[in-house]
Amino acid sequence: MLEFEKNTWMCITSETSAAPPASGGGHACAGPAGRGAMRRRRRRRRRRRRRMGGGGSRASGRAERLPSACEEQLSGGEAALELTGRRLRRLPGPVCALRGLQKLYISGTGLRALPAEIEGLQELRILALDANRLEEVPEALCRLPRLTRLYLGGNRLLGLPADFARLRALRCLWLEGNYLYRFPRALLHMPALQSLQLGDNRLRALPAALPRMRGLRGLWLYGNRFEDFPPPLLRMAQLHILDLDRNRLAALPDLTPLRALRLFSYDHNPVEGPPRVADAVRVVGEGAREFLEAREERLQKRREHEAGPADALQARARNGSSVLGDGEGSCSALEGAPEET
Repeated sequence: MLEFEKNTWMCITSETSAAPPASGGGHACAGPAGRGAMRRRRRRRRRRRRRMGGGGSRASGRAERLPSACEEQLSGGEAALELTGRRLRRLPGPVCALRGLQKLYISGTGLRALPAEIEGLQELRILALDANRLEEVPEALCRLPRLTRLYLGGNRLLGLPADFARLRALRCLWLEGNYLYRFPRALLHMPALQSLQLGDNRLRALPAALPRMRGLRGLWLYGNRFEDFPPPLLRMAQLHILDLDRNRLAALPDLTPLRALRLFSYDHNPVEGPPRVADAVRVVGEGAREFLEAREERLQKRREHEAGPADALQARARNGSSVLGDGEGSCSALEGAPEET
């Protein structure tokens, strides 16, 4: 601060000989009030230059340079850039000029917007923008043809633009912790999307056209406002993971039609126990432990009842009483056989 005041005073004194008198007849630098007015005028000029695109100011010049640590990342030939945690008012211009960049991490930087020039990153595969202050997704971002993973959680998004469906290569999308009151319609036109994270939003219903998303394998809907189990989910037979934690569900339907389901989580809902599911499904929630223990006991009894001669031979081999000689190799073959489920 002392150095700043010293430099300011030197600039002021160098200009006083040519400066016109201040209004009221006093000199512009005749005292603390005059020096304060001069500093305010300089600040206003700097703000105007920044709004107009820099105008040669030292502050904007710094914004247009990559941090030295980032230059070191790129000097090693890496196609990835890590800016996470840096306080950025805007994305540095040189970043958008890195045409070969494939991975860009800008999480937790305080960004409120993205420049249109981000469209130039045509080779980008992974873009992390979570934990920022974005209120909308710019159309320029929707023109990244090779983007496969996009992380937008923890922002202030109310929806997605229609052009979002142009991200045909996208496979993984995280939108948790935003302000989505409705399921984004653009997603219904993205059948290749495999993983969709919509937790901690404000959803109350899902569109009837949801089964159009035939590629979807994981769907996270925890922390929303569902009071009834969304009927479209019963037609998502390809789902592997379904998470409905922390909603307001008082009842759960029969989920055996979801033949590909492997994990269903319903914890922190006002239900007393798990729904009916296929034997291959792991459940997480109220009463799940007792349910899984009872199911394992039932399946064990079934396996014992259905055990054939091969199983008996395998059991004897494990006890060291193999009937076949060591040179036959039959025991090792039996031990490597897949278990029944």
